Amino acid sequence: MLTVHHLNNSRSQRVLWMLEELGVPYDLQRYERDPKTMLAPPELRRVHALGKSPVVTDGDLTLAESGAIIEYLVERYGHDGHDGQGRLAPPRGTPERLRWTYWLHYAEGSAMPPLLLKLVAQRIASAPMPFFARPIARKISGTLQSSFVDPQLALHFGYVNDALTKTGWFVGDTFSAADIQMSFALEAAVARGDASGDAKGRWPAITDFLERIHARDAYQRALARGGPYELLS
Repeated sequence: MLTVHHLNNSRSQRVLWMLEELGVPYDLQRYERDPKTMLAPPELRRVHALGKSPVVTDGDLTLAESGAIIEYLVERYGHDGHDGQGRLAPPRGTPERLRWTYWLHYAEGSAMPPLLLKLVAQRIASAPMPFFARPIARKISGTLQSSFVDPQLALHFGYVNDALTKTGWFVGDTFSAADIQMSFALEAAVARGDASGDAKGRWPAITDFLERIHARDAYQRALARGGPYELLS
């Protein structure tokens, strides 16, 4: 049986959700972050050399990276048995399939980097340090955020909000694995306040999207399996 190596408060929650949407049975191996460093425990390195999550094992296969895992699950377990096409993905060779692939890569390649930079900049400003260094650190952090990170966040979330305004989903007018892949960045941004202070007012399509996916039965089942899911830090 497929096993998900699940780290609390991480991208692996998307993999649980994906499996629940597909109705695929799976085993769950839990790992907990270090409460001080928030890093994954060293036990994960026994599964994958990078010691990151998500990782799935399926027979002799060990696979990391959310996008690669989601594509694998669609190809391996999403077959509907009728026309050879997978569930949660448009037919191969169509413009919709290319757009689906685009959002799978955009989630980690474009949406997540400014969120991570924002988190790093905030931690620089609040990190313990000699008193004489604090003003310098805060100045560097503030300049980085105001001159680069915040404009990038506004650019990307405006773009994503516009994309969702058309149909409410990332590809066509139906829910797909692209929506699952994009969920983590949007949840993290809204939870941390990175999608502007008034996310619902400024990015209404994003907040509407999050409300709809959170109401899905499969999403709720994944939360029940995966445990508490906090993205505030």
